[in-house]
Parts: sequence; structure tokens; C-alpha cells
Amino acid sequence: MRLHLLLLLLLLLLCFSAPHVRAQSSQARSLDAILQEYAFKALVKPKTGTIYNATTTQLPSNLTGVKIAALRLRSGSMRRRGFPSYNEFEIPKGVIAKPYVKRLVLVYQNLGNWSNSYYPLLPNYTYLAPVLGILAYNASNLSATNLPTLDVNASGDPIKVKFHHVKLPPLGAVAKCVCFDLQGSSNFTNVTGGNTCSSSSQGHFSIVVESSALPPPPPAVAPNENKTSSNKAGVIVGSVLAGLVFLVLLSFLVLWLLKYKQNKKIQQMERAADAGEALHMASVGDIKAPAATVTRTQPTLEHEYAP
Repeated sequence: MRLHLLLLLLLLLLCFSAPHVRAQSSQARSLDAILQEYAFKALVKPKTGTIYNATTTQLPSNLTGVKIAALRLRSGSMRRRGFPSYNEFEIPKGVIAKPYVKRLVLVYQNLGNWSNSYYPLLPNYTYLAPVLGILAYNASNLSATNLPTLDVNASGDPIKVKFHHVKLPPLGAVAKCVCFDLQGSSNFTNVTGGNTCSSSSQGHFSIVVESSALPPPPPAVAPNENKTSSNKAGVIVGSVLAGLVFLVLLSFLVLWLLKYKQNKKIQQMERAADAGEALHMASVGDIKAPAATVTRTQPTLEHEYAP
């Protein structure tokens, strides 16, 4: 049992030392449901075509930094006219929502510093802008929660996302648009105008840069060299510490196995001793007592003529 526990401990250490895979698509969908509920609460006596931003006091404390808004539109009006300026989004003519509803609500999301938590990128990519989302819901009941999203598609010009705050990509790196659909998959496209992404459907969008494409820092710049050296030193120290922990655990395991074998051998010897040959019993009067059956050394009388 102890051996099994030690092996389990080693497996757990190996598991925790591996990179942890971040948030799943189900977590993002749960966040969408929460933001839909709070965005609908901002629609107090709503007017069609008016943007209602949820205040920070309306959001829970664990969503600090997230911005949401709600916009109620008629489906026919959106298809014929579009909506040219909904925060960073431009809704063109010809956008159709299915299944058909008379009125719909477009929920705007700006995840801010929560972007990487709910939409983690591959290890070699970095965000240059926050994740922005736009999702459509049926507006027939503004107190409803956990509503399914409508299927929104642009039949003509694409939906455009013009990011207000985009970090400049490093020299030599090319920025890319990333689009996350409602099934959790991602798609990369080109950035236009330095800050604009396009899509034919709703979803979540951002601008990223591939870290592996970054050029190495110039050798003449001392701060970069120091940073690289410190990173290498950190990796080496971490590897040495992990190796020492592994060796200590392995030593404990070997010592425990040796002690276990030694105790097993002692137990076998004790059982063998307990199962030895029994003494012969002899009767002396009415009493039985153990007696040796063979005398090892025959007694002899000492005599002065004995050789």
C-alpha cells in the first residue's frame, strides 16, 4: 500500500509540473450567459436603436474590467440599414438573424484583462488588443436568462471590428486577427488598416501576434541581454530544483523498498524457526517430558591407561 502511495505521489508531481491547459469553451459559454443577463438588465425602458452600457455597479465584483452593452433592433431594420457604429463594431446592411425574431438584442462584450482567461491562445501567440464580442439574442422577453444565441450572418459586406486600443507589434512581427466562434474553434485572418478585423458572423475577436516570429533582440542592447540571461538562469535553477526533488523522492522509494525486503526476510526466518522439528516426548512415571532421542557424544570413563 505504501509503495502504491509513493508511486501515486510521483505521478502527481509529474502532472503538476506539466503545463496546465487553460479555460475550455464551456467556460466561455457560461460567461456569455452571465453577461447576457446583466446586459439585459441595462435595458430599462429601452428605445430601439439606442445603446445601453451596463455600469460597473451592475456587474459582479469578479468581473471587474469587463464592459458590456445592449442594443435592441428590429430584425428588418438591421437587415435593410445595418448599424454603422456600435462601439467598435460596424453592422453592415444585409445581416440576417435566424431563426427569425421581430426584435433582437445585440450584446457587446469587452473582456479586457479577462481575455486570456476565457480565450487562451496557443503558447506562441500574444494579445495586442482585448477580446471583443458581439452576440444576438431574442428580445421578446428582456427578463429572460440563459437565452440561446441567434445565428447571425452577413450576406453582403462583412461585420467590421475597429479596435480602439491596439499595441504595436514588435519590429518584424505581423499582427493577425483571431476570431473565436461559438463552438470554441479559432480562425486567423489578416488585419486591415492596422486595427480592423472582418467577419461574416458573430463571435469574439481580437488582434494577436505570433511570438515565435519575433526577431532576436540586438546583442548591443544590454537590458535585453540581461533579461535573456536571467530567463536562462531561472530555467536552469528550476530544472535543478525539480531534479533534486525527483532524486530525493526516488531515494525515499529505494530506501523503503530495501527496508520492506529486509522485514520480509526476517518474517520468513521467524516463520521457519517456529515450524522447526518438535522434541520427542518420553514418559517418566505419570509425567511426560521432552527427551532427546539421540545422544550426540557418548560418555567415556577417564582412565589413566586410556590413550
